[in-house]
Amino acid sequence: MLAPDDAFERSVFLNCPFDVAYEACFEALVFSVLACGFHPRCALEAVDSGAARLERISRIIRGCRYGIHDLSRVEVGASSRLPRFNMPFELGLDIGARTFGSGLLRRKALLVLDAEPYRYQATLSDIAGQDIRHHGGSPEHIITGVRDWLRIHSDCPVPGPVTLRQAFTEFSAGLPAVCAAGGLDRHDLQFADYVALAREWVAR
Repeated sequence: MLAPDDAFERSVFLNCPFDVAYEACFEALVFSVLACGFHPRCALEAVDSGAARLERISRIIRGCRYGIHDLSRVEVGASSRLPRFNMPFELGLDIGARTFGSGLLRRKALLVLDAEPYRYQATLSDIAGQDIRHHGGSPEHIITGVRDWLRIHSDCPVPGPVTLRQAFTEFSAGLPAVCAAGGLDRHDLQFADYVALAREWVAR
């Protein structure tokens, strides 16, 4: 069990889409954080009927030194004709924790991702100056971007990007068989199950 300060230093809050279209990118994001020696956390880990969603997310943000925020989903919804604001809102919470918090919260580091370069200038221009990287919807680009960012901001030794991309490809290829052996549904994996399987594979 890590001490509270150590847990904070190794934890990464993931704020990103959870839809099917983003699934490969999400798995690449989680895998790269784990393979670099950090602990991924997100809203999917929190199943607590007694706490409001905002309370759960705020608690996770307080427990993470690092935050990765993917603002890819800015399109207008087909049925609602409105954009979704959850991800920009959670980015604002994380920036607020760093700006107005005290102690460890002042050490927070944030990475902002988007599918297209400079799109944020039209949708969220207030974040100009943040470390914003685009990935074009490519899991490989996400792995490289996250790895390079963690290497710079954590000053910890991490695997090279080529090694990480190859490892993710191998893990993903073998995952259906691993799920079948463990009685899990590859197409309906819980966040905790994916993290446990990826962590075990990385450890081996």
